[in-house]
Amino acid sequence: MTKPMFAPRIVPPLPRMWRGRFLIERNLVATRRFWPVLLSGFFEPLFYLVAMGIGLGELAGDVTFGGVSVDYVAYIAPAMLASSAMNGAVFESTNIFFKLRYGKIYDGVLATPIEPVDVASGEIGWTLARGAMYSTAFMLVMAVMGLIESPLGILALPAALLISFSFGAMATAGVTWMRTWQDMDLVTFITLPLFLFSATFYPLDVYPPALQVVAWFSPLYHGVVLCRGLTLGVLSWTMLINIAYLATLGVVGAWITARRIEQMLRV
Repeated sequence: MTKPMFAPRIVPPLPRMWRGRFLIERNLVATRRFWPVLLSGFFEPLFYLVAMGIGLGELAGDVTFGGVSVDYVAYIAPAMLASSAMNGAVFESTNIFFKLRYGKIYDGVLATPIEPVDVASGEIGWTLARGAMYSTAFMLVMAVMGLIESPLGILALPAALLISFSFGAMATAGVTWMRTWQDMDLVTFITLPLFLFSATFYPLDVYPPALQVVAWFSPLYHGVVLCRGLTLGVLSWTMLINIAYLATLGVVGAWITARRIEQMLRV
């Protein structure tokens, strides 16, 4: 019996490792020529840090945090770190809108063994990567400026990654409900108040009582408190609540994202 010249090619399914990593590889290749654009969101918190430190910092003097008097610049620097982590994750999540609504990127992706849940986890992982890039760069700036006053400050980087995960998952879930480009205005409409009213520049107790309650539900507030306590070396058991709150929002956001992308891509 003569063997056929060409045997059929059978491609085995990918192992059930984390297949979302292939989305991260795809995004890395697609954006490697546009890396200056990725850095844009890093500079906003940096400019606020420099402006507030030079201007308002001279007038404010020291601020009390956790019963410890600290320099105002050292007080707001970890808040800017948390904001950098938020910016990186949220700004990257908006790119998913084009991929879902116009680019039809995921139609080709689903022709492979990758499932919608892998798409969701991969895109959230990519938002986390951008947040990690912003956070790492900002921590280096803080170190150079001498604004990390405790050896525990090194733990502020994992805290920033948790912030990125929380915001990345929630923002990605929110993007799946966007219908038009005008909906992008909602991103600034939400993130700007969070940035200004999450105990970023002032202690929470100077806010009116009603605004204090609202601020407590802000994920950025929990991130700011977490990063601030670590960089200043002021620890409290309540930081466990901050960690649990951010982790819960991230898990819920990831679950919603997976469900939404499943519904949209299986239509």
